[in-house]
Amino acid sequence: METKETESSVELRHIVRIYNTDLDGKKQVQMALTGIKGVGRRLARVFAVKAGVDPCATLGKLPEEQIEALKNVIESVRDNIPAWMMNRRKDIITGVDKHVMGAEVLTTLREDLDIMKKTRSYKGIRHELGLRVRGQRTRSTGRSGATVGVTRKKTQAKK
Repeated sequence: METKETESSVELRHIVRIYNTDLDGKKQVQMALTGIKGVGRRLARVFAVKAGVDPCATLGKLPEEQIEALKNVIESVRDNIPAWMMNRRKDIITGVDKHVMGAEVLTTLREDLDIMKKTRSYKGIRHELGLRVRGQRTRSTGRSGATVGVTRKKTQAKK
């Protein structure tokens, strides 16, 4: 009974800040961590287990020590997950395995697109033109811009 009393007496923090991201304190740890860009459900669970935190616990009710442990595990991501779990293996520029998270995801994506455009690769050209990149059909779908339409015979004859 004492554990339930201490659990209910702990005040719920609605917003918890981890890795420069505001996370929902009402969610479970494993689901709340997916709010960080570059962290999926599987990786969030791994972070929670490595930090010694119950993945099903509510994030806002965790004590400060456990939140700090979570932050430390996320900061040292290279030491805590295997190479096959990283989202940027054999980086194009450095050749190092790394895991990109947060605002860094958007930056690296933009840099990759710029490299493709500069090298004039097929994918880069398609990105420049705003067309589909992965082999989809473009004859009838994905149309953008003003519609041309068909001129009627009566108006055509007057001209």
